[in-house]
Amino acid sequence: MAITAALVKELRERTSAGMMECKKALVETDGDIEAAVEHMRKTGLAKADKKAGRIATEGKVVVEFSDDAKKGVMLEVNCETDFVAMGDEFGGFSSAVAKRIMSDAPADVETLLELPLEEGGESINIVLKTMIAKIGENMSVRRFVTFSTDGQLGAYLHGTKIGVVVDMQGGDAELIKDVAMHVAASNPKGLDESSLDAVELAKEKEIAAAEAANSGKPEKIIEKIVEGKIKRFIKDNTLMGQPFVKDPDVTVEKLVSNAGATVLGFTRIEVGEGMEKKSEDFAAEVMAQIGG
Repeated sequence: MAITAALVKELRERTSAGMMECKKALVETDGDIEAAVEHMRKTGLAKADKKAGRIATEGKVVVEFSDDAKKGVMLEVNCETDFVAMGDEFGGFSSAVAKRIMSDAPADVETLLELPLEEGGESINIVLKTMIAKIGENMSVRRFVTFSTDGQLGAYLHGTKIGVVVDMQGGDAELIKDVAMHVAASNPKGLDESSLDAVELAKEKEIAAAEAANSGKPEKIIEKIVEGKIKRFIKDNTLMGQPFVKDPDVTVEKLVSNAGATVLGFTRIEVGEGMEKKSEDFAAEVMAQIGG
């Protein structure tokens, strides 16, 4: 069968693939456009699997709330470059995934990936692999956190790279956003002393005691030095103890209590957090290209 320009054009519109790739697929399927679409999908998913090992530390954080702000989700989706992360296709996919989590409440990422992105459509996993094959970057749905409260949820997004959700009883939307903004900037380890990691706190006490012991001061003075250092550590690393970023003369605890409110909890997600990021040696890259 003759491969016409109209056939190539139709296949390009349906797959968003390049002209030569479309023509090749049509030749291999003897002009059968449905078979060509299936062929391109199969080969595309194979290419996507090959990219799965590549590091994807860019991406975006998406937050979705119910209309009454009682339920919500915060999601991190990753890709390899900021250019792709800022694109409409990646953004639309990320938003659609967040909506699917809100509607179906999957237990984990593995369960989520098997759900349809759109009602009656292909699974999130298949859509993701198709995007990887089309765009040429590895991508992943890395993690999500769901929220449910008797209070009120609020969020702050620092661009698309840092997201914070705050659960608060009392107060108003502006106060919740201010506290969320503070969390984004100051990255506290916990809400208050009781929420700090007990192992980390014990280690800080051990370090403070060792430092004080080397000072040669009397035992009673050493005890006070250690106590002061631990109080300082708790103040610096808990949301309630930290000075409010917009008014350092007031702690976050004071800010919230003055408004008759209580922070029930918070969650902060930063894109690529804890992942090994690829180091770029641009000089070596240029030299390699010249040599090639």
